[in-house]
Amino acid sequence: MQIHDLIGIGFGPSNISLAITLEEKKQEGYDINSFFIEKQPSFAWHANMMLDNTHMQISFLKDLATMRNPSSHFTFINYLHQKQRLQDFINLKTFFPSRHEFNDYLAWAASHFNDRCAYGEEVLEVLPEKRNDEVTLLRVRSRDANGMIRERLGRNLIVSVGGVPSIPECFRPLKGDVRVFHSNSYLREIERHKDAKRIAVVGAGQSAAEIFMDLHNRPSAPHVDLIMRARAIKPSDDSPFVNEIFNADFTDFVFSRSERDRAALLEEFWHTNYAAPDLVLIEQIFNAFYQQKVTGDARHRFLRRHEVVSVQALPEEGIQLLLRDLNAGHEHCATYDAIVLATGYRRDYHKSLLNPLLPYMNNFSVDRNYRLKSTPNFRPAVFLQGACESSHGLSDTLLSVTAVRTNEIGHALLSEVNQPEIKQTGTPIRAVASR
Repeated sequence: MQIHDLIGIGFGPSNISLAITLEEKKQEGYDINSFFIEKQPSFAWHANMMLDNTHMQISFLKDLATMRNPSSHFTFINYLHQKQRLQDFINLKTFFPSRHEFNDYLAWAASHFNDRCAYGEEVLEVLPEKRNDEVTLLRVRSRDANGMIRERLGRNLIVSVGGVPSIPECFRPLKGDVRVFHSNSYLREIERHKDAKRIAVVGAGQSAAEIFMDLHNRPSAPHVDLIMRARAIKPSDDSPFVNEIFNADFTDFVFSRSERDRAALLEEFWHTNYAAPDLVLIEQIFNAFYQQKVTGDARHRFLRRHEVVSVQALPEEGIQLLLRDLNAGHEHCATYDAIVLATGYRRDYHKSLLNPLLPYMNNFSVDRNYRLKSTPNFRPAVFLQGACESSHGLSDTLLSVTAVRTNEIGHALLSEVNQPEIKQTGTPIRAVASR
């Protein structure tokens, strides 16, 4: 079997940025043989939330490379130059490109590494390869679109799988009911409900706000209930001093704190990243409800300070929610044709994916360079991207530190790879079975 220096699981922004970092390390004389596995059939970034008129909430300068190497070929500025749109973008006078344009930038960057990524394969598990009592390699098993199981061996591993939809407990029994879906599949699933008359959006963050406005502007004019436990929709705080928590050097500060201090920091600044839409979007929602008062057409309801107590799937009528008004203290039922759960993401999928390695892991804790701590007889370096918020701060799941983080991981990886050694390289390995 051919062996890779590094196998990456997932090929979204974080691992694309790492691929760029490793590519540019070649100019310094290093050559790490890396290969990535992505379950989507081609590159896509939040494809089902590519709503019209949506923009980035982060400066284009925090792209895949600029904060690490402003002269990189892979900066957003050079992308604009390559696409012959640089002058026009300058005339926009904005730091925040549309989400569609930034997705195109990411796809452009990813296209440079098509020979190093297997699309359309879902990684099933990662197994330890032992020599005597020492784990020396990792066997990564994946399944392609045809059901073929493929295996690859790697000396090191990086897991960048993004978030898994967080589904509130009361909705979990309805898994598989097409009338209830998470925001990560919004555009695809809402097509099934073009004729829906009553829709509920559950959540208080950017996605909930964007989906509400998208439904408000649809020609089918559905009635929409925006449901949240919060008393008000709070705007994200992007003021300069607060934004310093997303600076790369703030990661050092967070990591150096005690577990108690880290938790306090996360709580203090939680609304900079969660349940905090853009102010302009909040103003659009407020205006929509105000215009209802002007016209007397109460098409939508803002059910603030409401929580979902229970959910019942009715065969014909729709999905019935038992809602508790936290202000009034009473409960009432409402029935919907479709329910969108804009309820965020979990960042713990790596634990199930790496479960076979659990005997060698120190409770999946990481060091400063995002490497999982392991037992002395476990030689591979396993890195995490986007799953270290509790230890590295709120910026961990964002683009803010991506370029700098991949540089740190790159340096740590180079210390693990024995460059002078003559290694087998190449694209993997073998197909072993079909199921």
